[in-house]
Amino acid sequence: MGLDDALFGLHGKALELRSQRLSLLASNIANAATPGYKARDIDFEAALRDATEKGESATQAATGAMGYRIPLQPALDGNTVELSTEQTLFAENAVKYQTTLSFLEGRLNTITRALKGE
Repeated sequence: MGLDDALFGLHGKALELRSQRLSLLASNIANAATPGYKARDIDFEAALRDATEKGESATQAATGAMGYRIPLQPALDGNTVELSTEQTLFAENAVKYQTTLSFLEGRLNTITRALKGE
């Protein structure tokens, strides 16, 4: 167990995983018009479980929990990105990222005050 795990627990890993998921969803959105592009996503709960229970890094856990999205209406050009779905998931994940970040900032403030003896 590293120092960051002791200080931040699962929230540090959650932040890393949410960041990686944001990048992946942004890539899906950017490739919405790319013929043959296959939309991917991370099963966040599975990745977080692997990162905490198995002690994997966030990158290892995200890679292991990554899969391709099955579209409701496949495009004729083989692209599986459904823009409205990707935008919704991106916005939802961004809110959760910000919430986790706020929690960690509060944790850091508490630690800082404790170290200063306040």
